[in-house]
Amino acid sequence: MAGNTFGTLFRLTSFGESHGNGVGGVVDGMLPGLDVDTDFVQAELDRRRPGQSSITTPRNESDRVTFFSGIFNGKATGTPIGFVVGNTDQRSQDYGNIVDVFRPSHADYAYLQKYGLRDHRGGGRSSARETIARVVGGALAKIMLRHFGITVSAYTSAVGDVRLEQTYEHLDLAAAESNAVRCPDPSVAERMKACIESARDAKDSVGGVVTCVVRGVPAGLGEPVFDKLQARLAYAMLGINAAKGFEYGSGFAGTRMRGSQHNDLFCIRPDGRVGTQTNRSGGIQGGISNGEDIYFSVAFKPTATILMEQPTVNSLGESVLTTVKGRHDPCVVPRAVPIVEAMAAMVMADAMLVNESMQSLRRR
Repeated sequence: MAGNTFGTLFRLTSFGESHGNGVGGVVDGMLPGLDVDTDFVQAELDRRRPGQSSITTPRNESDRVTFFSGIFNGKATGTPIGFVVGNTDQRSQDYGNIVDVFRPSHADYAYLQKYGLRDHRGGGRSSARETIARVVGGALAKIMLRHFGITVSAYTSAVGDVRLEQTYEHLDLAAAESNAVRCPDPSVAERMKACIESARDAKDSVGGVVTCVVRGVPAGLGEPVFDKLQARLAYAMLGINAAKGFEYGSGFAGTRMRGSQHNDLFCIRPDGRVGTQTNRSGGIQGGISNGEDIYFSVAFKPTATILMEQPTVNSLGESVLTTVKGRHDPCVVPRAVPIVEAMAAMVMADAMLVNESMQSLRRR
């Protein structure tokens, strides 16, 4: 079925379900000869894995990745890189009471209508556990982007009504990894953590926002009209579980400005390079990168799985009350940070390969 492969030249195909034997994927497009730091790939998975703090699901998965192909003597061979991460701590019995019940705001009913059956164990393919494959693919993309001087960094900029007011230029983005919420401001991070704990204690959940910054991007990446770079980024981000909104550059705030305030004026940098005095365009103009930082934000809804009793219906058309069991995040945002980075990295790696292919043809 369609929908399981992402990318044009740098491509990820993922497989697996939340309560199956595991989750894995195949990555095509990795440049041959690159050193593949498998410890780095594992570290990226560790950032996403469950059970890493008191504000995430207590499901205890080590999420160890095993590579089957495409790597020889520590280097990418240029052939498909196959990998799998096993599921070891699934508790399918926790879902026995919802075999025929449609959980509020879940994909249960939609999957049943599309496929004629559904995997009730943790949502099956619709579970966020599928994002394991994205993080591995993104880690490989990051390894490739290093050779072009491109970095991808994301952080939590909002949880509920607690918001980080500083823009990314005034933050040490590396500090985001110093706390469980992944907010680069320690004092704001504490307030965010308290917000998540309050929702968890009330058997409820809370949403938030992840902001991402891509630096070192050369001018000229992206395609015109239908395949604009921001459109590819939006497509990637809105394919993440629980994502509800995307904005880049000035986003919706730009609608409150006049053109004379919003325009990014061109200038000549000290190194002779063309740049802009401001960056409300978010590093993209006409769908093509202009050499400035690319930055965007992704909104995530409150986790749909909450532990309080709720009314719903079942497959027999009966009104019922349901109480969901299992182990779930009261807020998906902290664990979504590495997923946002992964998807952005794959978009940029793909754009680099497409652009290099076009430039190579032009030179010939």
